[in-house]
Amino acid sequence: MNKLIISFIGVAMLGWVASIILTAVHFWAIPLIPADANLPGSMQVITSKWAYIGPIHLATVGAVYYIMMIAPGALWLSTKNQTLERMLLPITAVGFVASLGFVYLQLGVIGAVCPFCMMSAAATTTLLGIELYVKFRGGSSTSTSIDASKVWPAVFATAMALTIFAMWTLTILPLPGKGA
Repeated sequence: MNKLIISFIGVAMLGWVASIILTAVHFWAIPLIPADANLPGSMQVITSKWAYIGPIHLATVGAVYYIMMIAPGALWLSTKNQTLERMLLPITAVGFVASLGFVYLQLGVIGAVCPFCMMSAAATTTLLGIELYVKFRGGSSTSTSIDASKVWPAVFATAMALTIFAMWTLTILPLPGKGA
């Protein structure tokens, strides 16, 4: 079970990377795009009217969602707390249903695909799958907890390294307005 929970944290971190890349694009690239620009593919998706909840970009909501998976995932690994395990499942299920809606919007309504959005949808689907598998195998308490002094530094260092990687990717993505 510990390997599954570690995988859960790792998948949540991949979702985090996709979400913060999109959030950074929203803050730093989109303001440079002329209002009348005809945007292709993924930029069409992330600038569509469906990419926002009020003034908040969905990628930012996704980033918060993945933090809500990473931190409790680390706590779950180090405590095997049954209440925490039960609380994570409905949150992930809501994330999965939302992802289904976002995939539908891309494929059925917008007619364009955002690879980072699809990566996030895959991460959410995988998170739910891991949680369901753990639940139906008897729960995480069937294995021993890992000492928190080993879990938290590893989670923190990995999350920071992935955040730096995500920001670096902005330098190589073919973003509109880049170099202007």
